[in-house]
Amino acid sequence: MVDFHRDGSAPEAFQVRSILEPAAAELAATRITEEQLAGLRSLLDGLGEAPGIDELVAADLEFHRRIAAACGIPLLCSLLEAITGPAVQARIWRGLAGDGTVAQALAEHRSLLEALELRDPVTARAWATVHAHAASRMLERQPEQ
Repeated sequence: MVDFHRDGSAPEAFQVRSILEPAAAELAATRITEEQLAGLRSLLDGLGEAPGIDELVAADLEFHRRIAAACGIPLLCSLLEAITGPAVQARIWRGLAGDGTVAQALAEHRSLLEALELRDPVTARAWATVHAHAASRMLERQPEQ
């Protein structure tokens, strides 16, 4: 799985992500602790007004990793981590940075966090679905690098 993205199958990885992440978010909404929520809020707040690409990639990976961890299923966490590695996330964020949609992606993160804070599994699933599909579409629009 470590070299999964080197063979051009990143779009497939994001299709799988679009299935797994919403399920993880839905479960996390009912299981996440106050401490985990505070950590997610701090992570997003710490990005500031104009974060760099490396900072965005690191924060995005950590944000999704923490949500997966909050779902309480270690195998699901491992699967998600294996298919959404730093190289693919960097491609997504580099593509986003050029067309002004970073703010949209970060707004999606905040909406997902709000659903988690409200302990609303249906809305958490919906926002995770929207966010994963947006990332998948962005990846498909980018030329191979």
